[in-house]
Amino acid sequence: MDAKDLPKYEIPAEMRDFAERSVEQARKAFDGFIAAAQKAVSAFEGSATTVQASTQDLTHRTLAFAEQNIAAAFDLAQKLVRAKDMQEAMQLQADYLQKQLASLQEQMKEFSSAAEKAVGGATKRKG
Repeated sequence: MDAKDLPKYEIPAEMRDFAERSVEQARKAFDGFIAAAQKAVSAFEGSATTVQASTQDLTHRTLAFAEQNIAAAFDLAQKLVRAKDMQEAMQLQADYLQKQLASLQEQMKEFSSAAEKAVGGATKRKG
C-alpha cells in the first residue's frame, strides 16, 4: 500500500496538545532519571587505576549513548504528534530510522574501540 493511498486523517488539536504534553512530561522524567544515574555512577567511581578509568569511560559512554538515543526518540515523538497526516508521519518515521541506524553504527564503533582500549590496558597491567 502506497502512502498516498492512505486516507487523510487530521489529528484534533486537543489530542495533539495532550500528546505533546505527555511527551514533554516523559522527557522531563527521563532527564531526571539520567541525572540520577550519572550522579550514582559518579558516586561509585573510585581511584583512577587504568582498569577503573576504562570501565568508567565505558559506563559514561553507555549512559551518553542511551541519553542520545532516548532524546532522538522523544524528538521523533514530538514531531509525530505534530504531523499533519499519515504520510508525513511515515516520512518522519523513515527519516528517524535512517538516522538512528547511522547513529547506532557510530556508537558501536566508539564503544568497540573503547572496550578494546580497556582490555588492552588491563592486559598490559597484568603482564
